[in-house]
Amino acid sequence: MTDGIDGEDFTLPADPDSVRAAARAVLEANWRPEGYTVPNAEVYPFQWLWDSCFHAITWADLGEPERARSELSHLFRTQNSEGFVPHVDYEFLPTHHAEFWKREGQSSITQPPMFGHAIAELSRRGIDVSDLVDRATAGLNFLFKYRAKVEGLIALCHPWESGGDDCPRWDHWCPGIWNKATWYGIKGELVAAVKHSEIGSPISNPSFVVASCGFNALVAFNALELASVTGDAVLLENAHALSDRLLEQWNDELGTWIDAGDSAADSGRVRSLDALLPVLLSADSAVLERVFGDLCSQAAFGGRAGPAGMHRDEPTFAARTYWRGPAWPQLTYLFWVAARRHDRDDDARALADMLTRGAVESSWAEYWDANDGFGLGAAPQSWAALAAVVQSR
Repeated sequence: MTDGIDGEDFTLPADPDSVRAAARAVLEANWRPEGYTVPNAEVYPFQWLWDSCFHAITWADLGEPERARSELSHLFRTQNSEGFVPHVDYEFLPTHHAEFWKREGQSSITQPPMFGHAIAELSRRGIDVSDLVDRATAGLNFLFKYRAKVEGLIALCHPWESGGDDCPRWDHWCPGIWNKATWYGIKGELVAAVKHSEIGSPISNPSFVVASCGFNALVAFNALELASVTGDAVLLENAHALSDRLLEQWNDELGTWIDAGDSAADSGRVRSLDALLPVLLSADSAVLERVFGDLCSQAAFGGRAGPAGMHRDEPTFAARTYWRGPAWPQLTYLFWVAARRHDRDDDARALADMLTRGAVESSWAEYWDANDGFGLGAAPQSWAALAAVVQSR
């Protein structure tokens, strides 16, 4: 038995060794000879940016340093001279979605730069990352140097860049009643509206003016992580400046950070899970107590199988709708990391148990119902193997 959310007891569905063995099997099934892991062989048969960073961490934790390094090395294959890293690499079918992106071989937008954290995690495990740090530094500097800013924060060029594709934080750009079909069409229009540099890097989007708290938190966090390996003073300075500015977006009444830009007065205030990612950076004890309390409370985000993607009191909460309520393994992992960094051992243990329970009971799904672990999306999905990492600590 293990302490669960709100002090309840839940039995974990498998012992740690079994969880790690199953996680390895998931990764093995999705490994490609080119040197990376696809998220899912049928639904997502290409390489995705932040997915591969989580895969690399898991490979390293499972004692596979060469696969971990290869995952990241291959990720930078499509990086351009400004440091921009596309979020999808269509290596074996370069014409796939080429008309949509207006280019062949890769997408025209990016994703959270989780390679800073991934490289730091590999380094902590004694894996040589010396040939990766320059590429990762360039990837982060692209966002600091070239990407448009909104009120001192780094702008998104598209909802997909946040990783949270259909999150209610973007409902400002879907007027009326949100529905999947309408929003998909709008997302296509927003891709076409992205402004690019002369060599094709996404710089701004005048039709989507927003600085996501979640995205900015991950940029600052990954810059700090990479600087812990490299000692890069400029990267460290940029990370601290971004973090300090971001943490000003905290709203104590709502208990969340608020996005800057056009949605600040409406959907940018919605209590979504990703908007709590600045907890990775905060040192305010009152804020930490509020956030971790909500993450583990069934009245807020807490669930038997993970923190839900939305606060349950939000009108937009939908327990099984993509990015509008389900639990996501990569986000649960990040909050577990935050809990450990803040020495909140009980919260870390509860989050680790949520992630493990959800991964196993969902059959290693892409995401799942936070209440009962019912699997949703593609399965098996490689980033669910993060359950192995939280088992080993």
